[in-house]
Amino acid sequence: MGLCHGKAIQENPKPISQNHDSVIQSESPTNFPFYSPSPLSNLFNNSSPANSTPLRLFKRPFPPPSPAKHIRALLARRHASVKPNEASIPEGSECDVGLDKNFGYSKHFAAHYDLAHELGRGHFGYTSSATAKKGPLKGHPVAVKIIPKSKMTTAIAIEDVRREVKILRALTGHKNLVQFYDAYEDQDNVYIVMELCEGGELLDRILSRGGKYSEEDAKIIMVQILSVVAYCHLQGVVHRDLKPENFLFTSKEERSTLKAIDFGLSDYVKPDERLNDIVGSAYYVAPEVLHRSYGTEADMWSIGVIAYILLCGSRPFWARTESGIFRAVLKADPNFEESPWPSLSSDAIDFVKRLLNKDYRKRLTAAQALCHPWLADHQDIKIPLDTITYKLVRAYISSSSLRKSALGAVAKTLSSVQLGYLEKQFTVLGPNKNGFISMQNFKTALIKNSTDAMKDSRVVEYGNMVSSIQYRKLDFEEFCAAAISIYQLEGMDNWEQHARHAYDLFDKDGNRPIMIEELASELGLSPSVPVHVVVQDWIRHSDGKLSFLGFVRLVHGVSSRPLQKA
Repeated sequence: MGLCHGKAIQENPKPISQNHDSVIQSESPTNFPFYSPSPLSNLFNNSSPANSTPLRLFKRPFPPPSPAKHIRALLARRHASVKPNEASIPEGSECDVGLDKNFGYSKHFAAHYDLAHELGRGHFGYTSSATAKKGPLKGHPVAVKIIPKSKMTTAIAIEDVRREVKILRALTGHKNLVQFYDAYEDQDNVYIVMELCEGGELLDRILSRGGKYSEEDAKIIMVQILSVVAYCHLQGVVHRDLKPENFLFTSKEERSTLKAIDFGLSDYVKPDERLNDIVGSAYYVAPEVLHRSYGTEADMWSIGVIAYILLCGSRPFWARTESGIFRAVLKADPNFEESPWPSLSSDAIDFVKRLLNKDYRKRLTAAQALCHPWLADHQDIKIPLDTITYKLVRAYISSSSLRKSALGAVAKTLSSVQLGYLEKQFTVLGPNKNGFISMQNFKTALIKNSTDAMKDSRVVEYGNMVSSIQYRKLDFEEFCAAAISIYQLEGMDNWEQHARHAYDLFDKDGNRPIMIEELASELGLSPSVPVHVVVQDWIRHSDGKLSFLGFVRLVHGVSSRPLQKA
């Protein structure tokens, strides 16, 4: 477990690693040609260049403090490792005295397993191989994550361990998720027993290939990563530390199954909820995490970074200091001009760009990414239920008839790929024989896919809320209008042409004269607001109908792109 940190890249990586801790001691920099050295020599070294003041991010008379400083401070507080000369903000109980370290797990680990050699070591524990002495696993090798209770010096650290075990226990069953067997404890340690993956880290495979996967091989990796992440997100679990080190192959075979590990930083999140604690690994952390307001979209950014590395062998964001990395994540754009990007397919480039969009609202979900044209020819892709449709349908139902009409026009311009994704979501929701779904279908579909994790994350409660809405049944055409994300469409290169086409359809069939008072009601403006100033560009003066700019703002709010007035 740990907070933002970039692992040192080793020129001769160990063959097997099942270390589930994010924060580790950084090793000496490497001269490996395609990976830049880790900026971290010691996470708690006050003389680190990470303490230097970054470039100015905002128009202020003084530069803002380095994000790395409060991340380091938060890590120190979380695990009570603050040094005497370091400032600390009290955050609950920060000492070992009085902490309840009894987890209620079985106390008989030694009677069930023989520990063997160590596989990996992190800042808060280590992982060893072991052999089961009794039970259904008798004679089988396993991996055991061992977390010393002496390291659990805060209530937060104890809760992190408890939640990790709870999530692993609840999620076990997906083919791309490390199998959880059991949890034990004694006076000194907590033992998390899991499947032993002997094929090494994804990072090791990248290094062994000289830093680059072919597009076809990268697709195989991406489908497995997206599949397990889509499964987690459906259950209301955000991983928060996705990186090549946290994916292991089950065997040394070239096409062996990839498994996600290390849920030590994972947490529960509902579709309408935002998290605010900064966790993860520096090179893979999403911009909104640094802004302390994020959800499952942060995982999709991390997957975009992994995809970028797979395809070109270098990180999209790099600097020699922690602060520099965070500045690059917040402000810099990935390079798609240098080799090998010009030689890669346009679909591959579009796939990565749509994951590395700094606006989380424009990022693809895991289920949508599985439907992307780049992965269209991959076999055996099962598209899971996507909870983003719940948020979008709920917003659609509460919209005015005018906005519903405008969204209907947008739906008529969707591509076959976009319609394919929506058709799969509609099918998963279980339409009746007449091709309609009711609000009750949204609850039923969630329950059908539910695990204990979904109950703990309260995603089921969110589904119940959607299912309780009084609304007519939806056919596929209206479902498309309800379940499209205008923000995501706006993230596409051809968004303005897309919007123009939709506006032409709307102007022909659904546009009508509209009163300023009606627009004010649409916006929820109070009588004290000068309405005519706010909406003067929304209405064509020639006939009182919505202008193109008004149409765009109607379907999704103020557009982030400058658009010409009609």
